[in-house]
Amino acid sequence: MADLVFIPAYRLAQMIRDRTISSTEVVNAYLAQIDKHNSALNAICTLNADSALSEAKKADEALAKGDNWGLLHGVPITIKDFYETEGVRTTAGYAPLKNNVPKQNATVVSRLLSAGAILLGKTNPSDVNGTYQSNNDIFPRTNNPWNLDCTSGGSSGGSAAAIAAGFSALDLGSDVAGSIRQPVHCCGVYGLKPTDGRISLAGHILETPGSPHCIRQMLVPGPIARSVEDLRLCFTLIAGSDPRRPTIPPVSVKRTIDTTEEKPLTKLRLAWSDDFRGPVATDIQKALRSGINQLIAAGATVEHWSPPDFDWPAVQTLYYRLAAHIYRYAQPVTFSAIKKSLTFIWKESTQGDPKLRQLGNPSQVIKEIFSPTLRSYFEALSERDSVIAQMDQALEPWDAWLIPVAATAAFTHRAAWQAIDVDGISYPHAIANGAYLMPLNLTGHPVVVIPIGYTQTGLPIGMQIVGKRWKEMELLAIAQKIDKAIGAFQHPPGYQAI
Repeated sequence: MADLVFIPAYRLAQMIRDRTISSTEVVNAYLAQIDKHNSALNAICTLNADSALSEAKKADEALAKGDNWGLLHGVPITIKDFYETEGVRTTAGYAPLKNNVPKQNATVVSRLLSAGAILLGKTNPSDVNGTYQSNNDIFPRTNNPWNLDCTSGGSSGGSAAAIAAGFSALDLGSDVAGSIRQPVHCCGVYGLKPTDGRISLAGHILETPGSPHCIRQMLVPGPIARSVEDLRLCFTLIAGSDPRRPTIPPVSVKRTIDTTEEKPLTKLRLAWSDDFRGPVATDIQKALRSGINQLIAAGATVEHWSPPDFDWPAVQTLYYRLAAHIYRYAQPVTFSAIKKSLTFIWKESTQGDPKLRQLGNPSQVIKEIFSPTLRSYFEALSERDSVIAQMDQALEPWDAWLIPVAATAAFTHRAAWQAIDVDGISYPHAIANGAYLMPLNLTGHPVVVIPIGYTQTGLPIGMQIVGKRWKEMELLAIAQKIDKAIGAFQHPPGYQAI
């Protein structure tokens, strides 16, 4: 079956349960695809081949006896190398952890494996300090399967590249400044950033092992896949309260929403905008507006809109202020870490068009980055509460809000935080990539990203679909309708299995 490695996870699971194909066949197909292409992509940083084949054999034997392990029985998955995996190296792209082998799984990993999934390997991230490229000090950089000269995004770039190239049925990423959404945009796949606080982060490394639990806001786990259906499946498996993180609320998650409550596309009221954070590349604007026109033609109500009275540069600055506090004690204060922070501040404050630098300049929060106080942390949290309430109120009339992911598609590899050219205008790196992303980490609203088109040079373009907090299932249902109208996964040229 030539297209086996690109079949969505939910369909693979059904085929394995029906015994029209075996888990062993599926694992072998993915291993062959990895063997053929990973040396060019470096998307998989640690391969778990022998164990995966052994588990696949057990999965097939279990089904032959009538034993079903769960909704992902025998389905091979990969996991971003930020999540602890029992007995399998977990580095977070951080040199001091290059030989780290955890003794237990992260909660979300345990939940996927408990549903019958098979761990095929770990995917290559940026380092723990995070950039919009997946480069680190341990593994070779991850390349984009659509163009090897371009980044796959970051920090979940290996995850997105692996899914796009047919290395895995499903991957688990994480997002603190767009780290799921920007890579899936760059690689032409699907991603979900859930509501802040919805899913347990126990066993996720940004705090290095032994550090206190510092990162309590803005960082969320989420699935990366080749269909909205797979996002839904993964979300329902990993969401829910966790004794290891008692702050996660016990909000119930239905595997499906009541179809009597689900709105058809013609009843949806959608907002869209592409210019509330400054210029966006022409290719991005054309793809978004083409999608809007397709939705209107399909009967949806779509209006140009952005939240009124939002001071977006101030929201960006507040993001930096809060990030400064939550990261401050998460990792040892070393010369290398300080150097990376200063490099980021210097390049974001000096590179790119001077006017665009004012959209969000981290130099404004140097004091909080290097000398935070408890009072300033509480002040930032209080301001965040106000911004969340303001966004909740603004989104209330709409079923979803459609916006760009980034100012440009995947860009060519470059030094960390180097400026990005967007239609002849030089942007600071974090603004070009994060201006439409970071504010939604700050507010905590859920977002689905779907592919909607391509640039003139053939690079994929994604779109953010923003929903109401705690309403992921409704958002996923809306995203699926939008996807059927304007989107569809296509694998990169040259990756079709033979």
